[in-house]
Amino acid sequence: MKRTTALMAATALAALASGAARAETWDMPMAYPATNYHTENGVAFAACVKDATGGAIDIVVHPNGSLFSGSDIKRAVQTGQAPIGERLLSAHANENPMFGVDSIPFLATSFDDSDRLAAAAHDAIVAALDEQNLVYVYSVPWPPQGFYFKKEVNSVEDMKGVKFRAYNAATARIAELAGMVPVQIEAAELSQALATGVAESFISSGSTGVDSKVWESLTHFYDVQAWLPRNTVFVNKDSFAALDDAGRAAIMDCGAKAATEGEAKARELTAGYLKTLADNGMAVSGPSDELKSGLEGFGATMTEEWIASAGDVGKAVIDAYKAGK
Repeated sequence: MKRTTALMAATALAALASGAARAETWDMPMAYPATNYHTENGVAFAACVKDATGGAIDIVVHPNGSLFSGSDIKRAVQTGQAPIGERLLSAHANENPMFGVDSIPFLATSFDDSDRLAAAAHDAIVAALDEQNLVYVYSVPWPPQGFYFKKEVNSVEDMKGVKFRAYNAATARIAELAGMVPVQIEAAELSQALATGVAESFISSGSTGVDSKVWESLTHFYDVQAWLPRNTVFVNKDSFAALDDAGRAAIMDCGAKAATEGEAKARELTAGYLKTLADNGMAVSGPSDELKSGLEGFGATMTEEWIASAGDVGKAVIDAYKAGK
């Protein structure tokens, strides 16, 4: 009996040691502060995966560009420097127009429209990522985008000459159309850029404004609801393939949960962000009719340009989106 008990104990210890040996720690770089809801959602996703795999996959989130800068995250995951990461996919629209479909101005301007556009574009985006050695896991929208300025702006003419933070091809094109001066700045560098005058304006959600305490440098927010860009989480294809079936299922199941919970949080927080901006002294308002008209003109131009660059695949996505409205 003693010999049998000892054998069972040794077998159990060996199984535990084997499980520990198989356990993997995955670094997950993210570009936004630890307190941002995208990052918090990423942490919840990591906890879900760890729980679902019994600790076999332990994802460690690195916020605020601390492991890789925002602009380097996607490339790091593609090349296997990190097995998983999150990135604002529209920042890479120069690589494939499909990555910028969520940043076509005034195409999808509400959470519901954003969801419909994401559904229409899903297969094309998954395929585009697959070509770059990446596996799509989930995406979460930002709140609707508005303009931040340090002066009153009543028309697109008032934008001319302003130094404007550009973070993707769409924002750079808006700057060009409006006669502004585009400056490439990542989110983690925004506060300093505004404080030092490197940038005087940008377009983003209320979330970014609150994260960066932009009221310390800027005075006006115009809630133009231009678009709802999405942050996308993806896994290195080789790392994903190396997992067993249970590991791959945990990544995807927890990703589906994170997509739902992340968007619910974005919807919940949207009005509160604008209130925080106002409470800290910023003038928060909708655009004047003249400003709205000028911006919608930019949107029409950029929609035509995007379809021309994306070809038949892009046209099919836009047609499917519009048919579902």
